[in-house]
Parts: sequence; structure tokens; C-alpha cells
Amino acid sequence: MACLNRQDWARLGSFVAEEARHNGRPFGLAGYRAMLEQDFRAIPDLQFAIDLLVIEPPHIAARLAFTCTPVGDFLGLPVNGRTVSFTENVFYGFKAGKIAEVFSIVDRQAIAAQLQG
Repeated sequence: MACLNRQDWARLGSFVAEEARHNGRPFGLAGYRAMLEQDFRAIPDLQFAIDLLVIEPPHIAARLAFTCTPVGDFLGLPVNGRTVSFTENVFYGFKAGKIAEVFSIVDRQAIAAQLQG
């Protein structure tokens, strides 16, 4: 998480495998990095915070908490610079000490509710 929060893309390969997959799609390290870079462009104040962590090798499960200000649309919702709070549930699968598989889902409904209220 510290590597992501620092946007230390040069070190991302120390934690993520070259053949990494995200939600069943073959992304590779380069694709995973590109996705994260896009996330930070869309959400300049993005910071990853661990709310809950469960470790059962070779897997890690986490509930990540975010309070941030996406610019424009985010997950198809017109956030447009409003500050929103939401969570992401993510499962990491490791191979040879690196993240090889990521399954994640963002609580889009929580964001939609904030935009309506």
C-alpha cells in the first residue's frame, strides 16, 4: 500500500508479478501499473488505507477505505470533484512472493448514495 500511495511505479514490480491478473483478466505488470496510474489521474488525492486485513497464505484479503475527490465521472457516476467515501474489497493471490491475482470490487452503491444525498 505504501508503494501505491507514494506512486512509486519503479518499485511496483517488487510486489506485483509480471503475469498479474486483475478480476480474471490478464493485465500483466504493465497493465496493472497503467490501471493504477489512470486511477491517480482520475483521483489526484487517492490514498489506499487498510480497514480490515486477513492473511491466509498464499492469499491476503483486505477491505480498503477511501475518502477522495475524483474529477469527472468515476465508475460511471458524475462525481465531478465532490469528496466521496467508499470501500473496496480485494483478494490478492501470491506466487513466488508477488501478487499474481487480484479480485476486487468497489462499493459503487455507497458513492451513488452520497451523490443523491
